[in-house]
Amino acid sequence: MLLVDVLAVWMMARRRGFLSWFGAMFFAGVAAAALGLFLGGAFENAFGILRLWSYGIFLHGSLLVAATAVVWRKKTLVVPVAAAVALTLLSTFVYAFLVEPYWLEATHYRIVTPKIARPVRIVVVADLQTDRIGPFERAALRLAADEKPDLLLFAGDYIQAPWSKQASLCVELRDVLIDLKIAAPLGAFAVRGNVDPRDWREIFAGTNVEAVADTQSFDLGPVRLTCLGLGNSYSTSLAAPQTGDERFHIVLGHVPNFALGDRGSDLLVAGHTHGGQLRLPLLGPLLVNCRLPRRLSSGMNDLPGGGKLFVSRGIGMERGFAPRFRFLCRPELAVIDLVPEGENNANERKE
Repeated sequence: MLLVDVLAVWMMARRRGFLSWFGAMFFAGVAAAALGLFLGGAFENAFGILRLWSYGIFLHGSLLVAATAVVWRKKTLVVPVAAAVALTLLSTFVYAFLVEPYWLEATHYRIVTPKIARPVRIVVVADLQTDRIGPFERAALRLAADEKPDLLLFAGDYIQAPWSKQASLCVELRDVLIDLKIAAPLGAFAVRGNVDPRDWREIFAGTNVEAVADTQSFDLGPVRLTCLGLGNSYSTSLAAPQTGDERFHIVLGHVPNFALGDRGSDLLVAGHTHGGQLRLPLLGPLLVNCRLPRRLSSGMNDLPGGGKLFVSRGIGMERGFAPRFRFLCRPELAVIDLVPEGENNANERKE
């Protein structure tokens, strides 16, 4: 790309007209796109392509805009316009790579239901997905504890790191959970994510969190919880287990594909999508990595036939070859309050 930059600047300087400038920028853009596809394809991972394209936009794009200001410095309007474009690229880079990924948001949702007799607070921790247990990860888990959940749900993807680091990271994360005394009165439950190490349950050994490897249901008193194995969460035709009673039924899985199957449960909870991690105005997420329609890839949504689906934007972000950024898609710790129907009406009358 540096060679492409040099050739593009030479094209600009050789004939200082709009067409030559446009041709140079077009040449650089096509070259960057092609190199990203070719070199990223060697990783056999779409995220590798996105990572190289982000370098092309923010690094090489800024260089070419700066070169435009130098080559066209005698043009009155070019320098301020080029400076504004370069500033936009650089500020977007700083925000997307250095600010938003660490700007954690606690989002609150409310579900009114006649199936419970007292309020139940659910906190969802999804996609911590880190290769380093640092202050941000510790703060996110501390916030989860501070929200005083009755039920704590871990929706998978805790660690994404080379195999040589996985064992030590499992121990580090386990120590944080123990230090923070992570627990909830109705229980804390974790399912496996698709990037987690083979021995992922070691993260929760000796903690108050029950790691559920295979699909299993739990009687928690006011509610019933079904935790899905990773394979079942990928299924688009999964029938939710029948509880045999009228209690509020929650189904927890990592990949939200299972929401396309039997929707007989009251609340489906998942992660995996990161909300797209990159969202554009009007367009929304460009990539959600699941079978759901993009509009269902984050937040709380009503499902046809009743029931609700919640998909978390996640706390961490894609690691490995992926560009480590978020844009218009802040990391999220979700708090879902289940409220008895009668109590909600009483509160409305008081207001």
